[in-house]
Amino acid sequence: MHPPKTYTVDEAQKRLEHYCAYQERCHKEVTQKLYEMRMIPEARDLIIVHLLQHNFLNEERFAKAFVRGKFRIKKWGKQRLQLELKRKDINKTIISLAMKEIDFDDYYDTFNALAEKRVEFIRESNLYKKRKKLADYLLYRGWESPMVYEKVRELIP
Repeated sequence: MHPPKTYTVDEAQKRLEHYCAYQERCHKEVTQKLYEMRMIPEARDLIIVHLLQHNFLNEERFAKAFVRGKFRIKKWGKQRLQLELKRKDINKTIISLAMKEIDFDDYYDTFNALAEKRVEFIRESNLYKKRKKLADYLLYRGWESPMVYEKVRELIP
C-alpha cells in the first residue's frame, strides 16, 4: 500500500482552483477536500482565502446555482432546497437570496406538472393509500404541506 500523497500549498491551491472552477462549491466542500488532502489548518486557511480573493469560491453564487439546478432538474420544493443548503452550512441571508432565483409562476407550474405526472404512475386501488403515496412523494421533494394536501385532494377526490 502506498503512503498517502502529500501536497505543497501551491499544488493544493492549483487542485482546489480546478475543483472550484469545474463546478460551484461551498466552503464546507472545499474545507472537506483540503482535510482529505491532509493539509494542515494554516495551509487550509491560506488556500481558502486565496480562493475567495480570486473568486473561485463564492457562497452566494454557489447557493443560487444550487437552487436553480436542483429546482429545474430534480424538481425540489423550497423546503428541501433550504434544508440542503443549511446542511452545507450556508447562512440564512444567502439562502433567502438564493430562493429568489425561483420564479413564482415556474414554481407552481413545476409543482402541478410533477403532481399530475406522478399520480398517473401510482398503481393503487385503495384511495387512501394512493393519496398517501402521492403526498409522501411530494413532501419528500420538499414541497410545502398545504400545497401538497390541497393538490392531493384535487387529483384524488
